[in-house]
Amino acid sequence: MPHLQALQQSKLVHMARLLLLLLLLVVVDLAFGSPAAAYERRRNAITHVKGFDGPLPFYLETGYVEVDDTHGTELFYYFIQSERSPREDPLILWITGGPGCSALSGLFFEIGPLKFDVAGYTEGFPTLVYFEDSWTKVSNVIFLDAPVGTGFSYAREEQGLNVSLTGTGAQLWVFLEKWIADHPEFASNPLYIGGDSYSGYLVPVTALEIANHNDAGHASGGPKLNLQGYLVGNPGTDDRYDTPGKVPFMHGMGLISDELYEAAQVSCSRDDFVTPSNARCANALDAINLVTTDINPVHILEPFCGLALRDPGGATVFTKTARLLLQDNLQHRLALPVECRDNGYRLSYIWSDDAEVRETLGIRDGSIGAWSRCTTLSHFRHDVRSTVPYHVNLTRRGYRALVYNGDHDLDFTFVGTQAWIRTMGYPVVAPWRPWYSKQQVAGFTTEYAHNLTYATVKGAGHTAPEYRPKECLDMLDRWTSPAGKL
Repeated sequence: MPHLQALQQSKLVHMARLLLLLLLLVVVDLAFGSPAAAYERRRNAITHVKGFDGPLPFYLETGYVEVDDTHGTELFYYFIQSERSPREDPLILWITGGPGCSALSGLFFEIGPLKFDVAGYTEGFPTLVYFEDSWTKVSNVIFLDAPVGTGFSYAREEQGLNVSLTGTGAQLWVFLEKWIADHPEFASNPLYIGGDSYSGYLVPVTALEIANHNDAGHASGGPKLNLQGYLVGNPGTDDRYDTPGKVPFMHGMGLISDELYEAAQVSCSRDDFVTPSNARCANALDAINLVTTDINPVHILEPFCGLALRDPGGATVFTKTARLLLQDNLQHRLALPVECRDNGYRLSYIWSDDAEVRETLGIRDGSIGAWSRCTTLSHFRHDVRSTVPYHVNLTRRGYRALVYNGDHDLDFTFVGTQAWIRTMGYPVVAPWRPWYSKQQVAGFTTEYAHNLTYATVKGAGHTAPEYRPKECLDMLDRWTSPAGKL
């Protein structure tokens, strides 16, 4: 009998040890197992959103990625898979301009597959409709709220908001490293960094950060991101070219007279257009501003619906258009005609601040207050005067670049963009020619050495896809195709 009891006790001890071992294996697997498998349980895949009738006809995922664990900096993203071939089509990290404009602005108003039904809106909650000419027809797109403080991105400590342009580029590399590790099925897709407006600075800064890490990783045998190139639309690049380009643009478009044009050209040096150094130049620019102040700078042919909302600080056609950020402020609702794009911008506030929408998107309680389509990032530091050297560095290392302008944009004109491209000194390898969409001229393009393509988008403003979506979709699809030509 004692022998039987001892045998039973031995079996119990053995079973307890086995259970303990199994428990330990589970803990180890959770802690050190496949990141993709662990992340799969955390992915917020969304099939329905408030305002859209029925299930979404595309794959949408949202989430946060921590890019600074010291200050708890969390960048929020919307990921939409390509509707064509997700495992083969390009992967684009898209950064809206500003700095401080939400990724939803790019998703709803530029290149995404959802739009507000502005024409049909009367009151209440806005309706969303499917948009056929989205870039997600032919590419996987990560719409990212960046820099931190933009959209739904946040930092748990206030110091985390104190970032620079180059610091944000470093954080976006961290974002992509972690995101790709959690989505290994997209590691081999061709990767492009894209953006518009102010992101004309952030895109090449981020691309160079990735390129440098790739080189360092290659030397040490580490992993590489499959970066193929980058694209910038209506891009801010260098005030010494962007701002002076406005005068010949306005003259060529018939907005100012020969006399006003000549007075500015004679009196102002290249650096005078931001801060005039002499009275004659200041007077010439004042005269130009006086006659163009009611022109819509984002598209010179469209109504300027924000006339009542001008920045009391005295913004002019030659300064940054901070005044435009006021146009969609809900505190300044106006009875605007349907053709005013501001109406759509305002609907985005109603949608984004809705409690059900936030729950669907997975927005963390208390992370931010009221959402803003475009916000002023008071802690953000612009520490790069010119990104022209970044373009030179990247293209000479073999990365492809597409630079394009809406040809009716006064904010960042095609004149200014072509001026800084010329300073790169690249020979033309394919002369200026029209490019086509739906058998019509969609703009003009030229190609330079080192895989640099430049294009205009005919009739487009700031930014080009918002005004000419079909043409811009064709432009993207052709440029990212094996032929790589518009």
